[in-house]
Amino acid sequence: MFLENTVNHKEQFGWIEVICGSMFSGKTEELIRRLKRAQFAKQKVEIFKPAIDTRYDEAMVVSHDANEIRSTPVPAAANIAILAQGCDVVGIDEAQFFDDEIIKICNDLANQGIRVIVAGLDMDFKGNPFGPMPALMATAEYVTKVHAVCTRTGNLANYSFRKNDNDKLVMLGETEEYEPLSRAAYYHAMREEQKKSNGLK
Repeated sequence: MFLENTVNHKEQFGWIEVICGSMFSGKTEELIRRLKRAQFAKQKVEIFKPAIDTRYDEAMVVSHDANEIRSTPVPAAANIAILAQGCDVVGIDEAQFFDDEIIKICNDLANQGIRVIVAGLDMDFKGNPFGPMPALMATAEYVTKVHAVCTRTGNLANYSFRKNDNDKLVMLGETEEYEPLSRAAYYHAMREEQKKSNGLK
């Protein structure tokens, strides 16, 4: 396991774990695995997700291969601070869709002695750092980067390539809208997109 044993048991602080990567990399699967282990250990666990994420279920956090765990959809990060009181472990899925207040809230919860496990996309479809994720990764004690498999090369993928022309930053989707690509495949795909938009063959 990636967690080291605590040496000074008088220290009552919690910590932050971030699970990040591209779409279809198993972020939610890993989040659910850690949360279910905590539940099995009889710890008080609360799971939150952005209210806008209704792809599989309105109230459940569901991975792409249909593994699921009950969650509370919230419209803003501020709601998490209120609802997480008295918990041992807090899980947050799709953290990239929350406002920047999520950074302070995660750190406040950890400072109260809570283990905070956050999952989210580290990059948007343009290959840029996504929302609050970089700051969460910087302040977390543990960061796990998971990878998908590139649909074009079979290599490890860490980019989420959007297959349509929609330029909105936030666009929920599945395999019809996105595919995981390696660095090389993503670079070539973006070059082809650029040529198309410039009217070149």
